[in-house]
Amino acid sequence: MAGNYIKQDPSTQAKLQNTLKNRHVTMIALGGIIGAGLFVGSGAVINATGPAAVISYTLSGILMLLIMRMIGEMAVAQPSAGSISEYARSGLGNWAGFSVGWLYWYMWVIVAAIEAVAGAGILVNYFPDIPPWILCLVLLVVLTLTNLYSVRSFAETEFWFASIKIFAITFFIVFGAIYTLGLRPGESPGLSNLYTAGGFFPNGVVAALVGSVTVLFSMGGAEIATIAAAESDQPAKYAAKATNQVMYRILFFYIFSVFFIVAIVPWNFEFAGIAIQSPFAIALERLGIPFASSLMQVVVLTAVLSSLNSCLYITSRSLFALTRQGDAPKFLIKLNKRGVPVRAILAGTVFGYVGVVLNYFFPRTVFLFLINSAGAISLFYYLVLAFAQIRLRRRFEQEAPEKLKLKMWFFPYLSYITIIWMFVVLIAMAWIPSTRSQLLLSLASFGVILVAYLVRSWYSKRIRGQATEEIDEYVDATVND
Repeated sequence: MAGNYIKQDPSTQAKLQNTLKNRHVTMIALGGIIGAGLFVGSGAVINATGPAAVISYTLSGILMLLIMRMIGEMAVAQPSAGSISEYARSGLGNWAGFSVGWLYWYMWVIVAAIEAVAGAGILVNYFPDIPPWILCLVLLVVLTLTNLYSVRSFAETEFWFASIKIFAITFFIVFGAIYTLGLRPGESPGLSNLYTAGGFFPNGVVAALVGSVTVLFSMGGAEIATIAAAESDQPAKYAAKATNQVMYRILFFYIFSVFFIVAIVPWNFEFAGIAIQSPFAIALERLGIPFASSLMQVVVLTAVLSSLNSCLYITSRSLFALTRQGDAPKFLIKLNKRGVPVRAILAGTVFGYVGVVLNYFFPRTVFLFLINSAGAISLFYYLVLAFAQIRLRRRFEQEAPEKLKLKMWFFPYLSYITIIWMFVVLIAMAWIPSTRSQLLLSLASFGVILVAYLVRSWYSKRIRGQATEEIDEYVDATVND
């Protein structure tokens, strides 16, 4: 109910275990934002915007930084194991918690299917005799079992996946800087690729702004660390640390790496035309790194598996939180002896197996359909969370200022600017032909969830009304007797 903080009765609610350590949360934070979208998708952005792709990534990075700061403020003030939906519920009411919870769950089960299909697409290069749908199924089963065993097994797996991604990007940036600065033998283009072949904005400033819209969705998932922190031994401390790391992560991993790609390789090189090839691999080949393509294939596969692993984790925790609030079937709340919501994890894999079936019958179209289904959903729940942050911040300032250990900068001005910025991105998606269908599908999904909430509310009131009438009838009968 809006106006109340999150209240849960420990005697009646299942409890997740606080088994994660600082190194787990740190690596989940570092790896959560780095997916296959950076390693592969950055090529299409560079081809569309030119060297100004750096601007596209910078704009998207700033917006994601502001969003994460708002979520981080709420996560530190009231750590809640399970899902960000609890912040929406606490700030704006049950409708917001219900909507954000189901939107969040829906988006991540779709992304899980996408990552499973993408992983199978990479593995088929090494196992050409095995049908892609079988490889997709194997990936889902293996990582589902990893999540089912314990939250610690998820965290350990994610720790090593994230380590590989971080090492690969750090290696690339260091060698890219050495090459660009002319500190190694041989000729270097220096920074000439940034202003030749049409200049820094070869396709215009508008292309760079449009590019920032598509880039934004590759950065989603940073908030996973704040959710994982709630299952650690020091939730508030680790949530604050994870939030503060976002700024440096975006600067170092995204902006620096894209900068060195466009500095090393001319922007009009056909990145997007090379199947499953990574712009990082092309740049490393220019640097003379042996087996660059094969190495990046391994890194991209790691990024996909890392994302799939995180998807299975986050969908189960989102559904678990919804169940505790009565917004999902109660039988899903059951935990095993290791504190794992087994049924919630299995429910989250349903869309993944649907993806396997679709990949079997429609191998050429399923990937595109799944991507469009995910669409702009993240912006919708980020918007709800932003409004919730404003409400909660003002409430905390009046009632519990000591809880505000991590604050949104320049409140409330930056909070409102962030909200306006997200609305501008949605308007841009409606204007850009390639993203319009994603926006419409996402709006339809949001509409279905809101209708489901209205139906649920009506049904709950009806049940309560019937119960009240039965009590009144019993009381009347007792009095008359």
